[in-house]
Amino acid sequence: MIEKFLNDEQDPKTVEKVYSRLNDLLNSGEEILYIAVQKKPLVNILPDCIAITNKRILFFTPANLGLSIKFVDFVWKDILDVFTKEEIIGAIFSVRTTNGAEMGVDYLPKVQARKLYQYAQERKEEEREARRLRDLEEKRAESGAMQFETPAAFNQPFQQQPLVQPTPVVEAPPAPVIHEEPVVAAAPKPDELTEKLKKLRMLFDNGLISQEEYNAKKLDLLSDL
Repeated sequence: MIEKFLNDEQDPKTVEKVYSRLNDLLNSGEEILYIAVQKKPLVNILPDCIAITNKRILFFTPANLGLSIKFVDFVWKDILDVFTKEEIIGAIFSVRTTNGAEMGVDYLPKVQARKLYQYAQERKEEEREARRLRDLEEKRAESGAMQFETPAAFNQPFQQQPLVQPTPVVEAPPAPVIHEEPVVAAAPKPDELTEKLKKLRMLFDNGLISQEEYNAKKLDLLSDL
């Protein structure tokens, strides 16, 4: 399984240790793309390693005299930039994160540093495209919400206008004319009507008729006008 990570003169034993550790760390859908191994010029007993997956980049450092391996990982969306610098002996590969943190490994074989840089740039480009598509979808969603709300705000006043205009033109003027004409006809008999209303009120006040009878009789007298 590790043969594909030994094409650029990586140390097989180191790659095997890192690969075994990586298998315990991989998330669902995560795939190892490349493993680079440090190669110090004199003593290279416990080299550092860098692994790149489709979701993150991991830095491995031996601990406890090589009995264990510590690691630090960064997901691609948190990586601001990647760098590689070739020197007389080997090369340096490093990353800088969005919060300003930096981490790198020196004395990498130059061919491995170049491969790391190539894979990292490809992953960063894919992450940028994914971010662009997410932003585009969010803008479309916001635009759709605005278009849905706008017609309701503008249509409401236009629906109300035809209901308001006819009312004062047709019904308002006739009402006072109809009710005022009978009052003029009732003018010749004010004394007789007044006397009848006084008598009716007297009967009600003396408890001789009920409130309902008083109201009914009063309406009858007024209806004769």
